[in-house]
Amino acid sequence: MLNFFVYNWQVRDEWFQWCHQLCIDELLKRRTGGAGSILYTLFHIIDVEYSWIRGIQHKEDRIFSFKDYRTLEKIEMLSTKLRNEIIEFLKSNKEFNDGVVTVAWDENEYTKNDILHHVIVHEIHHIGQLSVWAREIALPPVPANYIGRDFKSYVKD
Repeated sequence: MLNFFVYNWQVRDEWFQWCHQLCIDELLKRRTGGAGSILYTLFHIIDVEYSWIRGIQHKEDRIFSFKDYRTLEKIEMLSTKLRNEIIEFLKSNKEFNDGVVTVAWDENEYTKNDILHHVIVHEIHHIGQLSVWAREIALPPVPANYIGRDFKSYVKD
């Protein structure tokens, strides 16, 4: 499971690098579909990942406001900060049982395993949207290949 998180983080970091070629207006431009803008989509991915991981841990959700993170640099810093906490959690919980989880923003019950899969797929879905928007502005998107990536360098034991 950890490798899929690492895959998402690698691709996310590559999107951050890709975004540096754009001006802030282009990053914030309202777009059709997805979460609305390139920058907000990256923020949304990070926020959702962190909220669900805290939910699995039975911790209170931390609410982040996009207005506090309206630059690429601030969103990159948020991603790194929250990722470090998630890495520690994932490394210390190698086996996820099917324990039931409830979260404040949803009345349904979920298994930990289902939540982890949801978080992984959620990011992949939004990365696909970023790829569409990249093509709309005539720029090549970040490659999404899973094969050929070095996962070990991302998470040290």
